[in-house]
Amino acid sequence: MTFADLGLSDQLLRAVDESGYSEPTPIQRGAIPSVLMGRDLIGIAQTGTGKTASFVLPMIDILAHGRSRALMPRSLILEPTRELAAQVSENFEKYGKYNKLSMALLIGGVQMGDQVKALEKGVDVLIATPGRLMDLFQRGKILLNGCELLVIDEADRMLDMGFIPDIEEICSKLPKNRQTLLFSATMPPPIQKLAAKFLNEPKRIEVARPATANVNIEQRLINVRADKKREVLRDILRHEEFKNAIVFSNRKSTVRELATSLKRSGFAVGQIQGDMDQSDRIAEFDRFKNDEINVLVASDVAARGLDVKGVSHVINFDVPWQPDDYIHRIGRTGRAGMKGIAITLATREDAEAVSAIEKLTGVKFARADEPKKEEADPAESKRSEKKSSDKKPAEKKPIRTKRAERPRPEERDLPEERQERSPVVEDIQPDWNGPLPSFLSVGAL
Repeated sequence: MTFADLGLSDQLLRAVDESGYSEPTPIQRGAIPSVLMGRDLIGIAQTGTGKTASFVLPMIDILAHGRSRALMPRSLILEPTRELAAQVSENFEKYGKYNKLSMALLIGGVQMGDQVKALEKGVDVLIATPGRLMDLFQRGKILLNGCELLVIDEADRMLDMGFIPDIEEICSKLPKNRQTLLFSATMPPPIQKLAAKFLNEPKRIEVARPATANVNIEQRLINVRADKKREVLRDILRHEEFKNAIVFSNRKSTVRELATSLKRSGFAVGQIQGDMDQSDRIAEFDRFKNDEINVLVASDVAARGLDVKGVSHVINFDVPWQPDDYIHRIGRTGRAGMKGIAITLATREDAEAVSAIEKLTGVKFARADEPKKEEADPAESKRSEKKSSDKKPAEKKPIRTKRAERPRPEERDLPEERQERSPVVEDIQPDWNGPLPSFLSVGAL
């Protein structure tokens, strides 16, 4: 099947062909014809499957007919983060270059003036994060009663960030006869309830089991002491199979410190974290995309917002506290049918978080075996055995472990300043105390 078989216009097919795509992905094959027919849709697809184009392409053809009015956008796309909103706008610019559609991007971290001016002229496509949209609506700068088409993207991430009440309020202000598309990697009960409330007899398209990792991604787990993490990371980045990588950490402070440390070690590295201005985050991302740097250290603010072809590695310097975030982090590699490698550095305090990831994905990580001890001299072994037999067996003392540290709320880096409490891991026994294994010896899923 080709894109021409999906019923898209000639102008759109020309733009798609110039972008280098010839065959639609499964989510695109399932979604595009239904969207063109005006049906409501629930799309369940993991990251990196071409989900964005599955709604951007048909929207361009639908909106090609009609006119926009001041302050009244004809369509609305809700995204959980600034980065994702920017990615969607880039898709509209790329695929809609032969269509005269106007677009506005409403995100936090930038001046409101230009956004208001664009709305006053009238836009066909409005791409927004819920917080900035509600702010402008309450100021009377935008009217939603002319919106014909609504897209709720990354709905499960919206849930994680606490945006569902905002989405419900936004939906209540839109026309009831609109077309609604909802996309999510998972469908927890609150998202199912949202879909039942605001979608009308939607067609459901599921191209992968919820919360499964891309089969093109080779997953590895390295058991490591906390004080050896940076050393192991540098070894990974120096290996011959390495091309470029996104390195994820749970804290903004760790992102800053790690980027500084890697620079001192001679790596071409940049960073993206929540304390940075939006313009600086975009600039760092562009440097990575243009191969000016080959290591990008990021917090979860970027887990779903970075779309770069050919990322060879994703490295979890910290195991994510929320298992869903693992799926979206590693989804930055193995995109568009390419192969990728995801490596997670796990300490003994991460045991609970690792188990949660395994439970969600239904697949157990292959652990590194404990390194074999060197064979001792036979004579020395006999002397040791005799000495040990003369001694009384020592009583085993219970091993006490400290509670795993969790950052204060202000230290965590969640998009749009949404902070959530993570479970505390305690009383976890160490797996082994031997020297670190090389990451190359770790089994792959």
